[in-house]
Amino acid sequence: MNEFSRLLLICHPDLHPSPALTRAQLLAKATGATLHLVALSQLPSHLATLDRVLRSHARQQDAEHRGAWLDEQVRALAGQGIDAYAETVDDEDPLNDLIRLAREQRVHMVIKDIRHETALSRALLTPLDWHLLRACPLPLHLVAQAAPRLPERVLAAVDLAEDDPAVETLNERILQAAQALAQRCKAPLHLLQAYEPSSSFVAYAAAPVAWTQELVEDISGRARERMARFGSRWGVAPERQHLLQGPARSVIGEFADQHSFDVVVMGTLYHEGVAKIIGSTTEQTLYRIRSSLLAIPG
Repeated sequence: MNEFSRLLLICHPDLHPSPALTRAQLLAKATGATLHLVALSQLPSHLATLDRVLRSHARQQDAEHRGAWLDEQVRALAGQGIDAYAETVDDEDPLNDLIRLAREQRVHMVIKDIRHETALSRALLTPLDWHLLRACPLPLHLVAQAAPRLPERVLAAVDLAEDDPAVETLNERILQAAQALAQRCKAPLHLLQAYEPSSSFVAYAAAPVAWTQELVEDISGRARERMARFGSRWGVAPERQHLLQGPARSVIGEFADQHSFDVVVMGTLYHEGVAKIIGSTTEQTLYRIRSSLLAIPG
């Protein structure tokens, strides 16, 4: 089965070629996927004070402009042999409209641009980005930059520290998506586990413990064993398994940037308890990473 046979692209609001459009086009061409383009209808803020009739006329003109641009993109994609469709979505409730549309179209991945400030190396997330990260039930590919080629290096970041069924299931979904993406792009897949000395690695730690060097080494050894078992099950070679000590929110971004990974695959899981940290870790990593992100919902 082609895990990415139907893609949904949320077009850049300024309606111009963008990294997400490039990535979606290349993935669709490489996988034979159908590509559904969506442009959010946006009424400029300085027109919001117009009366109802003028505002309606402005919205109609905006929809016609976006529709014409989308038609042009569909024709260009068809010329490359890509089966593409397009539509405009009103911006009054974009999150629910996009999720509804993705479900109706049986989409396998949602693709969207995310912008980075070069000087600060920080991602600029819009409110829609935040809501999609937390509510989108499908893999969400936030594209920071895309050269005219498929991703050449893919990194899957997992959390093997917690004996939590929900986290374990999410780890499996992360590797499934990462492996599928790497295979479609003919890219090597690497596996990363960031860990900090904590009671999560010490089953018998019913009380505070002194983190001696010996204990830290013991924790590291058992973490490496977990990594080896997990990596072996997914066919990730030992030299592509990376165990790094430090907070995940900073270690993942630093490692991905240092080794020029094109895409980092992470999970989002939002419910009460420790599992909620996974979601916030993915969000915080976006502020520290130059790579694109593929967020897998739990």
